Amino acid sequence: MGEAVSYDDGMKVRREVLGDAHVDRAAPDEFTQDFQEFITRYAWGEIWTRPGLDRRMRSAITLTALIARGHWDELKLHVAAARRNGLSAEEIGEVILQSAIYCGVPAANHAFAVARQALKEFS
Repeated sequence: MGEAVSYDDGMKVRREVLGDAHVDRAAPDEFTQDFQEFITRYAWGEIWTRPGLDRRMRSAITLTALIARGHWDELKLHVAAARRNGLSAEEIGEVILQSAIYCGVPAANHAFAVARQALKEFS
C-alpha cells in the first residue's frame, strides 16, 4: 500500500471512527503537521484498515490499552468511537470490567467514570 493511499484510507477511517468534529479540531498546524500526518498514515491508514480485526474488536482493544496506560482524555474519545463502531454501552462496561482484572481496580473505577460521561455526551 502506497503512502498516499495509506493517508487517504487513514483519513477516511479516522473520520468514520472519531467523527469529523474531532478530526477537524485536530487539524494540523505548522507545529503538528508531521505528527498528524504520521498518525493518520500509520495508526489509521496502516493499522485500523487491516482486515484481520473488525472495528468493534479494534475499539475494545483500544479501550483496554487506554485504561491500562491511564490515558483518560483519549479513553473518553474512544468510548464515543466504540459506540460509532457498534459497541453497546453494556459491551463497553464489560470491557471496563474485564480491564479491572488485568489493569487494576482503580484504573477500571476511573474508566467507568470517564465512560459514563462520554456515553452521556455521545447520546
